[in-house]
Amino acid sequence: MPTLPFTTVFPHLALAACLAVASLGASAAQVDVGGVKLDDQMDLRGSPLLLNGAGIRYKAIFKVYAAGLYVGRKVSTPEEALAAPGPKRVSITMLRDIDANELGKLFTKGVEDNSPKSEMVNLIPGLLRMGQMFADQKQLKAGDTFTVDWLPGTGTLITVRGVPQPDPIKEQAFFNALLRIWLGPNPADWKLKDALLGKQ
Repeated sequence: MPTLPFTTVFPHLALAACLAVASLGASAAQVDVGGVKLDDQMDLRGSPLLLNGAGIRYKAIFKVYAAGLYVGRKVSTPEEALAAPGPKRVSITMLRDIDANELGKLFTKGVEDNSPKSEMVNLIPGLLRMGQMFADQKQLKAGDTFTVDWLPGTGTLITVRGVPQPDPIKEQAFFNALLRIWLGPNPADWKLKDALLGKQ
């Protein structure tokens, strides 16, 4: 008597096995950015987010950090990124050692370069707190990570080396100001801006 193939005898089991493998592959997919592995999707406090784009921040010829932008649905313009509802995340992994206080100053300058002057007075308290947070870190080393999250109802939460910083900054205008460091009219790195918007 000929032996029937597994898929003929147990079609439902075969289908289930295929789906399980497919979903495992989807959840395990990663993107390599300068040797840094970023998940192409993640869960942020119960909200599924997609990696919109990722790239490397260069200063002159030196790689400074790898960055990824996570949003609920794909965006291709700064306006869409700023207006996208729900949680968002900018993930940063350092590619070189840097004085954390210096990085904080660069971020503050990035906000100043990309925010309307009329908004700056309202952003100063948050910028001072962020600057102090970076100063307290002393140094960020290659491989260190930090994230900047927007959590509706909570605010902007910065997590350094896996440790959430206290007292999220509640105003969405502050998160948008930080996001414009990379996506604004005078971004930190034009190629990185395009990469975060999925254009590379």
